Amino acid sequence: PASPSPSPSPTAPAVPSPAGTTLESTAAPRGAAGYRRLGAGRGWERVVRQDLAAAGGAREDRRTVLASFVHLTDTHVTDVQHPLRFEYMRSGKTGAWRPHEALSVHGLVSMVERINSLRGGPATGAPLGFAITTGDNTDNNCRAETEWFLTAMSGGRITPNTGDPLRYEGVQNSGLPLYWHPEGGADDTDRGRYGFPRLDGFLDAAIRRLTSPGLAIPWYSTVGNHDDLHGGHFAGSAYFTDLATGERKLYELPEAEAAALHRSVRGGRDTRGTALRELLRAHARRTRTVTPDPSRAPLTAREYAAAHLDPAYTGPGPAGHGYTRAALEEGRLYYSFRVADGVLGVSLDTTNPDGDYRGHIGPAQLRWLDRKLTRHGDDRVLVFSHHYSDSVTVGGAELAALLGRHANVTAWINGHSHRNRIVPHGHFWEITTASHVDHPQLARVIELTDNGDGTLSLFTTCVESAAPYAAEPGDLSPAGLASLYRELAFNAPGRSTALTGKAGDRNTELLLRRP
Repeated sequence: PASPSPSPSPTAPAVPSPAGTTLESTAAPRGAAGYRRLGAGRGWERVVRQDLAAAGGAREDRRTVLASFVHLTDTHVTDVQHPLRFEYMRSGKTGAWRPHEALSVHGLVSMVERINSLRGGPATGAPLGFAITTGDNTDNNCRAETEWFLTAMSGGRITPNTGDPLRYEGVQNSGLPLYWHPEGGADDTDRGRYGFPRLDGFLDAAIRRLTSPGLAIPWYSTVGNHDDLHGGHFAGSAYFTDLATGERKLYELPEAEAAALHRSVRGGRDTRGTALRELLRAHARRTRTVTPDPSRAPLTAREYAAAHLDPAYTGPGPAGHGYTRAALEEGRLYYSFRVADGVLGVSLDTTNPDGDYRGHIGPAQLRWLDRKLTRHGDDRVLVFSHHYSDSVTVGGAELAALLGRHANVTAWINGHSHRNRIVPHGHFWEITTASHVDHPQLARVIELTDNGDGTLSLFTTCVESAAPYAAEPGDLSPAGLASLYRELAFNAPGRSTALTGKAGDRNTELLLRRP
């Protein structure tokens, strides 16, 4: 099948600028303990990494820009009122529920605004040719979330609400002390122990309509396990579909059972959800009534691709955002696209159709990739996937070996771990970017250059959303909520403090030999 339309090649570079990136400043906490407000902190310096090639002294004067683009991943646009959510696992693991996830749409819209504001690549000044998301664009594999995500990326009005159109129905006004209740009504742990604020009007503001400008550059989409599986782990079934669109929702679970469920998922077990169904049936009397909504229905792989092909979501293009009618007919969610002259992009599908949050790639896709890399032997190839190398448990060794056999592979760019990490692999770099939902909430600008001395450079620069660093008390505007989204994520109980990565995993220049 024909590849999607090429992205515009970079034109004459402007003067490089760190403005709007983490080279200039980063969100930093104020105070030493308790709930901490944020403000502007020092930027992260660029680290030159020579693991794969030495840095020539004259490369800055000789360099030619080959590509300049933005990597987004793990946006986790979330319907927080969805009946098939696992907030109740928090009783067994504190970090299993995020107190800020009702603001995921606001956070993504603010990131779109930041990308639109960038003057070009911060290392080269080259105009940004495109953006690409590498999966977990949504959280619950649900039609409403997919529509919100597509609208945020392509532009338009979004009402991040399902169920009752007039009021919020979820854990944050449940009266259960397990969750943060921003408007009071419960003696919750997050406010009592962690100092979370009281914010009257928060829940109404969180489900109020907002408008996204949409990206000003073409963008492409890669599928992740949360886009394809219930809770990012469980394969589809009629039972789960009925639960998702129905009127009963479980809000709490005893600590021992919640912890056991979390261990089962992390261990890659019960991917068909047999034990989960028994657990939900056993606790049927604990469920509460919510307003049913057919927009919470899960999407099949074909329906997910078809949503991208809807003209309502074309935005700056390309039509389908990488997915084509031919791919749709085949049920295939992997494709290639022309990045620029001499540069090819390849987007893989590493989700497991049989369930499991970990990665999977089958023989047919590996053969397709081998043919694609062989046919484009003279191109520099950028490979995109949701899962990072160590998380592809089925077919991962074969994928790594395949990429290692093709000298034209320049970078493997992915997400899934919610952590910044950059790893050398023989002749190419693996670039894993943090998420938009957990702190730090980042995207990454990537610029590829030919240094004119037998080497290439990949410049990576992290960017935060356009939201103000300091969340102003009482500001429940879309920008104010996006700022609060970042602040709450920083303060989330149980969050990992390792997701930022080391200095060499953030703003870098990655040298490699030109094939």
